[in-house]
Amino acid sequence: MEIAKYHFLLRKAHVLRFITSIFATYNNRIFNMVKYIISLVISLLIGSSSIAQSGFVKTSKSGNFILNGKTYYYAGTNFWYGPILGSKGRGGNRARLNKELDALHALGLNNLRIAIGADGNNNVLTRIKPTLQTAPGVYNDTILDGLDYLLIQMKKRNMKAVLYLNNAWEWTGGYSQYLAWVKHETPPVPAKDGWPAYMSYVKQYVFNDSAKALFNKHVIFILNRTNRYSKIKYVDDPTIMSWQISNEPRCFSEEGKQPFKVWLRSVSSLIKSIDKNHLVTTGSEGSWGCENDMQLFIDIHADPNIDYLTMHLWPYNWSWVNKTTLQSNLQLAEKNTKKYVEEHILVARQLHKPVVMEEYGYPRDGFSFSKQSTTLARNEYYKFVYDMLITSKKQGDNFAGCNFWGWGGLAQPKHTFWQWGDDYCGDPAQEEQGLNSVFSSDTSTLNIIRDASKRLN
Repeated sequence: MEIAKYHFLLRKAHVLRFITSIFATYNNRIFNMVKYIISLVISLLIGSSSIAQSGFVKTSKSGNFILNGKTYYYAGTNFWYGPILGSKGRGGNRARLNKELDALHALGLNNLRIAIGADGNNNVLTRIKPTLQTAPGVYNDTILDGLDYLLIQMKKRNMKAVLYLNNAWEWTGGYSQYLAWVKHETPPVPAKDGWPAYMSYVKQYVFNDSAKALFNKHVIFILNRTNRYSKIKYVDDPTIMSWQISNEPRCFSEEGKQPFKVWLRSVSSLIKSIDKNHLVTTGSEGSWGCENDMQLFIDIHADPNIDYLTMHLWPYNWSWVNKTTLQSNLQLAEKNTKKYVEEHILVARQLHKPVVMEEYGYPRDGFSFSKQSTTLARNEYYKFVYDMLITSKKQGDNFAGCNFWGWGGLAQPKHTFWQWGDDYCGDPAQEEQGLNSVFSSDTSTLNIIRDASKRLN
């Protein structure tokens, strides 16, 4: 036993002397290598920290938004007319814009969903005016100037912008205008020609390569813009949270599902090829905007270039309530809302991505458009939505944000439907002014919004 132990110790000594000799011979090389590795790790950590603190909203592998190294849940609103208010041209009112932004910031509403601008000429009755893209590739510079100004004012208030580039609906031109440009014809207008005629027309969009090519040029133009006030390229501006391909994109037909998927995939890839910093999403209503086909919704959001999911909730538009049952059927609306949200949260978990309810609205009591009317049913509905979001945050779940539709603020509507010279409010030109808008005078609603923002943050 002693001899064996002696031989073992002798072998061990030889090994130690061998290792020592290596360190003696290669000491400088090893030391330099260790230094290099340490410096590399430090630089990577510093780089990661820099990215984490960059102000850009990112997503985590667990399906959460991340902002400056922390999970980001938000309550916001729709403020589609912000670039028009920011304009120096017709429709512009920078004094009002800054008052509105201050009011929203005070309420804790620091995430604004905004239309980049409308397409087409200014003579369409129900289209928002003035338009941005007056002809293919021809832009109203005052609206671009207004968007630049809006972004720098939002940055001062630490706000984030979700910017949508297209629209399935006529009120900003969108699908129908791109088709009209390439087909050299006048598209149907829902208010005049009816919704069936309009939807029959725009279902051609996902099949029309020329119309989609025009839209791609618009995407490239906008994403390559530099803000004339801040001198910051849009792609480098952390005030922008995400690019949204379209407001409520739809395929409008069974046969359009496949080309619809291909189109969204193509545009998301185009955006990512230009902009490596910002999130991209679809702007979908959820399964409701996918021909009630949840698999289609899953397919379009499974695209790796789509960073998060969206859904919209419209109890009145979807006939869960009607003009006379806004209060009596409120519980039914809440029940259906909960079911719809939970179905989409399941998909978000499956895809490991956040999901946002970026539009929801509820009419004023009695289906009134007057600012003096009460909003008891709306208040309850808003509170219900906020409670779901706050619960999701407590649980670290994928339901990550909501934007009510829409902010009316200081607007004083003059007509049932918007006319040139009227104030802009949350309701676009094709809808009754005051239908879904939240005004600065809606004290009870504002109290619910303010309280929810505090609880969330």
